[in-house]
Amino acid sequence: MHELSIVAALIELCEDSAREQNATKIGEIYTKIGVLSGIDKEQFRLCFESFKQGTMCENATLFMQDEPLCGECACGFCGELDGRSFYCPKCKANTLKITAGEEFYLMRLVME
Repeated sequence: MHELSIVAALIELCEDSAREQNATKIGEIYTKIGVLSGIDKEQFRLCFESFKQGTMCENATLFMQDEPLCGECACGFCGELDGRSFYCPKCKANTLKITAGEEFYLMRLVME
């Protein structure tokens, strides 16, 4: 379960950011999770709820937004993919470059 290590890193990043801004509490955490990031959102939420105890994030609400899979092709296609095929929907080539959907981002913090 790599979600636990990701949550630990997220909370550490949030706390570091809060300290830099002289905040004492974190109220909301907004994330973006790529559909191919390998993160199980339910496991991630459970890990977060457990791991946040005793941290600046203890009373924080976690918001998770899905990031769709996107790619671009030499034929000029640039857009969202259905996630079931890595062939270009325009020219059917298998040389797509994935441009989004594999990452995890901390998008925004609401601090006090």
